[in-house]
Amino acid sequence: MTMTDSLLPVLERIAAALERLTPTPPAQPDFGAADAFVFSATAGRLVPVPKVNRVDLDLLQGIDRVRDILLDNTQRFARGLPANNALLWGARGMGKSSLVKAVHATVNGARGSELPLKLVEIHREDVDSLPALMTLLRDAPCRFILFCDDLSFDTDDTSYKSLKAVLDGGIEGRPDNVIFYATSNRRHLMPRDMMDNERATAINPGEAVEEKVSLSDRFGLWLGFHKCSQDDYLAMIDAYAARLGLELPRDQLVGEALEWATTRASRSGRTAWQFIQDLAGRMDKRLDAEYR
Repeated sequence: MTMTDSLLPVLERIAAALERLTPTPPAQPDFGAADAFVFSATAGRLVPVPKVNRVDLDLLQGIDRVRDILLDNTQRFARGLPANNALLWGARGMGKSSLVKAVHATVNGARGSELPLKLVEIHREDVDSLPALMTLLRDAPCRFILFCDDLSFDTDDTSYKSLKAVLDGGIEGRPDNVIFYATSNRRHLMPRDMMDNERATAINPGEAVEEKVSLSDRFGLWLGFHKCSQDDYLAMIDAYAARLGLELPRDQLVGEALEWATTRASRSGRTAWQFIQDLAGRMDKRLDAEYR
């Protein structure tokens, strides 16, 4: 027996061991499984969402201008035309995330795009895994709205640099079939004290702040949401009540809705919906699954 013959079994075992150590490439997602997905960063895969928690676009009151802008931008993207990343910022409870989900449903329902339009949510804490997600989506036979709700960054958080590169930088850049929508209470995604601290400690304060602010510049659309007026708040109440068949004398409905807002020191879409849920419960009215 030659030395080569005696080494052959050893080499075969080494080769087999190396094959076992080689990571298995992730399975190609089944994009036909749902219209919406949540990205699991730990598993590196897309989890289908059979039923998206959303309301119809026409139920979103008091935000007509930003609604029309985002809808038009999304329609253009779905048709393969140039479109911008969008940052929806401003007052809490005014329908920022609801608008993104409602616009997706409206555009997808029209089926005017050559490719299916999918909604993919990535959690704020998983932003640094965006490059891996882009790899999954880049060559897929669909278009994607990549959605991050309540996006913001704190003082010691550096993951915003990953987002900057994905949105508008890097060698590969953002795939043509992906657009990024984010919601935030902050226009520049970072707290004022973070920027003030940069001014106080940086050698060149202006450059340090510019680096932070430049993240929001990656969004071509800045859509502001502001606290609603009493008329807008009551329009929301009327729309929900009419849609759900909550029949109540107008004076009583208005009085109870205003009292509800006063006890919470807030007038917003969220406050209106919370009142409607309370009213439906008191009237022994069951809500359809889509509104729960």
